Amino acid sequence: MNDQNETASLSPAALTARRFFRNRLAVMGLVILAVMFLFSFLGGLLIPYTQEQVFYREDIQYKEVAGISRNEQFRLFSADKTADSLFQATVTLALARGEDSFSYEDTRYTLTKAGEDFYEITAGDTLAGFVSKDIFQGEMASDFLFCYQALKAYTNGGKTFSSYRIDEKGNVFSGENPLGHISRLLVRSSQNGEIPQGLREQITASVEVGEKVFTYDGRTFRLDYDLANKIWSAKEQTRTRVWDSYAPPSREHPLGTDKNGMDMLTRLMYGGRVSLVIGFIVVFISALIGVVLGGMAGYFGGWTDMLVMRLVDIFYCVPTTPLLIILGAAMDALRLDSQLRMLFLMLILGFLGWPSIARLVRGQILSLREQEFMTAAEAVGLRASRRIFRHLLPNVIPQLIVSCTMSLGSTILVEATLSFLGLGVKFPFASWGNIMNDVSNAHVLTSYWFVWIPAGVCLVLAVLGFNFVGDGLRDAFDPKMKR
Repeated sequence: MNDQNETASLSPAALTARRFFRNRLAVMGLVILAVMFLFSFLGGLLIPYTQEQVFYREDIQYKEVAGISRNEQFRLFSADKTADSLFQATVTLALARGEDSFSYEDTRYTLTKAGEDFYEITAGDTLAGFVSKDIFQGEMASDFLFCYQALKAYTNGGKTFSSYRIDEKGNVFSGENPLGHISRLLVRSSQNGEIPQGLREQITASVEVGEKVFTYDGRTFRLDYDLANKIWSAKEQTRTRVWDSYAPPSREHPLGTDKNGMDMLTRLMYGGRVSLVIGFIVVFISALIGVVLGGMAGYFGGWTDMLVMRLVDIFYCVPTTPLLIILGAAMDALRLDSQLRMLFLMLILGFLGWPSIARLVRGQILSLREQEFMTAAEAVGLRASRRIFRHLLPNVIPQLIVSCTMSLGSTILVEATLSFLGLGVKFPFASWGNIMNDVSNAHVLTSYWFVWIPAGVCLVLAVLGFNFVGDGLRDAFDPKMKR
């Protein structure tokens, strides 16, 4: 009895609130939304980072400086440097057959072995060239006579030739000045530059003894061997400041960092702010257009009602998803600023979402305009605008609130879908949708859960919260709807 008296003494608004808060799912949804708003708006103010702040780390990288290959074929050195590939092939064929002479262009050449894997090529008494598996690399490499004397001396174990000397490592000196190096390892620069003689010698020595890492002039180098191509790569170790991409969760970054080295927790907070604001503004725009057009159609009827309803039918026939994709691609082509893009996105979604609200408002007003209180309002001479906005629309507000609340979740999902596809909110601004865009990379999907799972959880919780609150409001405003 006391409960009935208390209920009878409550206002309609208090009764609605009481029914709402007795609904456990509605209260749970309200709590979820409160947490989401505090996390997104208050958290973004408390956290010391910004959504565009990039973090760096010192990373050890290896830059290739030289490619090394072992020469296993005879190389031709021509005295006049005019020997073509056909002449070289003829020499190689004669060596393979073990012949001591061959003919080329009506000239008879003689092959004379002058050392281990070293042959002289003569035409009569004239030295036409020589072939060798050893290679001289240095500043005198283009001097035919110098290379001939150096390689011939080296292949025969000589320590000197002319006024030059050769040490046990194959280094050639003029006095104390190094001129180059003799080896079967061919060292080529990977950067179209000259390799210092000392570094060349160190690379050759390390390859010969199978050393993987060596130092030269205070710098560290690594040797990698490509078995398929049978070449070595000499790479210099460098310390480089790079983005701290995909850093695991830590004290400084509780949810790690993304591919751009940005703090994921900060991006998640700012992303929630963007997603929620877009959802509310889109629903507000849709409600504003829908209430005005639906109110006019329901109250005036006739040709106004027919015009508005045909317009609603046209909008229902528009393929929304393809249209949004086309508009997103067009904004990409125009390279719109990220802030301007967000504004256009809200306007487009709001303009496409009003028909359902207009139809709801029209139906409610059609049933209300024949009520006694509307007849009385018309009898006392109230203007049409006052009858609509003072007496009709307030009676539609409960259903409108429920519809808008339910629409918020779907609007946030649409924005997240577009951003996930790269057609919505653009970098550097964050939204829950574009944060999850990284999941399209299979490696990120399987290895970096902290990049996409938190955004997905926030999105699911926000949509569930709006749906729970919407269901609770519907039951609270109209208890007869509750099952």
